Amino acid sequence: MSATPAPLCPGRFVVLSSPSGGGKNTVIQRLLAKYPHFAYSVSATTRPPRPGEEDGKPYWFISREEFLRRLEAGDLLEWEEVYGDLYGTPRGPAEAAIAEGRCVLFDLDVKGALRVKQVRPDSILIFLEPPSLAVLEDRLRRRGTDSEERICKRLAQAQWECNQASRFDYRVVNDRLEETIQAVERIIEDYLKEDKHS
Repeated sequence: MSATPAPLCPGRFVVLSSPSGGGKNTVIQRLLAKYPHFAYSVSATTRPPRPGEEDGKPYWFISREEFLRRLEAGDLLEWEEVYGDLYGTPRGPAEAAIAEGRCVLFDLDVKGALRVKQVRPDSILIFLEPPSLAVLEDRLRRRGTDSEERICKRLAQAQWECNQASRFDYRVVNDRLEETIQAVERIIEDYLKEDKHS
């Protein structure tokens, strides 16, 4: 049995973004399986759970009133309204993981990623690009979780998000999953190794 990889460097934020259906959650789950010392930042949202989802997986599902209370209290690292639902990153767990010397992985949209970069300039932002919008549309339809209206909105949003990709530190085309995961691993490892020697 192979040994668990040793921590590369403590206390850093690594943010993955992609259009909806772009595969960032799959990549993050694979990274967490390989690097159990990495932490995952679970976002809070006001949207209702989808079938099979539960509180804390993949979101903390809270009321709009509770979300706004946390926002007012300064308890969110970043937040955004998406398709009428509120999404935000609880500050406490992410900062606690940093204090423990853990690398924190974030699954955020473009606006959320850029806001984290403003708060923590030493964060690294990785954008996962679909091979094309046609491929992305096929992925969204096969997922079977959205109405036709929402798919159209997601595709329009995806076009805007892809246009923002140049603002990220790295861009990876998510065409073949295994190659994508390897590319993201190399980026993170190189980043953390450089940080070790800075």
